[in-house]
Amino acid sequence: MSTEKPLVQLYTDGACSGNPGPGGWAYILKHNKSGKESEKAGGEASTTNNRMELSAVIEGLLTLKNPCVVEVYSDSQYVCKGLMEWMDGWKAKGWRRGKKNQPVLNTDLWKQLDELRNRHKLTCHWIRGHNEHPENERCDQLAVAAIEKYK
Repeated sequence: MSTEKPLVQLYTDGACSGNPGPGGWAYILKHNKSGKESEKAGGEASTTNNRMELSAVIEGLLTLKNPCVVEVYSDSQYVCKGLMEWMDGWKAKGWRRGKKNQPVLNTDLWKQLDELRNRHKLTCHWIRGHNEHPENERCDQLAVAAIEKYK
């Protein structure tokens, strides 16, 4: 019996029409071993682009039934740097940041992501948005389409 966690790729994107405004998120999840792929999108009537970027990652991770090694691909520096560089410092400071000790924006989502990263082994890869990356382009299409029901 293998105790090795399965490897999956999670491609994500968020979009907003106005910032704040109606927003959409989307993800594509690829399971290496089985070759299975799934995608999903959703949105909110009034939100920000950063909240949608975070929501895409959270929603994708919530889909996973068992702990996994997850390679997250995002065109959001906010998501990637937050996950890989900033989150531990924010958490240590009581979810505060900077020299002025200001509250971290979107703390509710960062805390949820923190719980999920304790379950899964995450790495985040930044990819340039709108640069013909097939999964990123598909996620963008899904996220933008999700906005339409809130306009």
